[in-house]
Amino acid sequence: MRAVFLVLGTLFVVLGVVGIVVPVLPTTPFLLLAAACYARGSQRSHDWLLANPAFGPLIREWQQHRAIPRRTKICAIALMSATLATSIVFFVEPAWLKALLATIGMALALWLASVPSRDRPRPPAT
Repeated sequence: MRAVFLVLGTLFVVLGVVGIVVPVLPTTPFLLLAAACYARGSQRSHDWLLANPAFGPLIREWQQHRAIPRRTKICAIALMSATLATSIVFFVEPAWLKALLATIGMALALWLASVPSRDRPRPPAT
């Protein structure tokens, strides 16, 4: 089973890295899945992923606090919205598929917005 988790973790890292370049493919969920697989399959790979300066802080924040930094959420929602809007307007023909893409995008954006952010500014005291 350890080998299966190691292979899955590596596959999810590759998909996450591809997601950096391909806006429709989400990066963060794949990296979180990779971390979970590596935790069960290879401590060395798990430590490598957590030590990565680009991915480690985001994964540690999720593992320790179930939170996503505010800036990451805003960038993810903005990029996802722009990509889906471009797809809906220029590339997708059937109206039902346009509606489905819009619905999925709104659901993901709402879910992402609802995830806590520990770095969120506090409202001023009154």
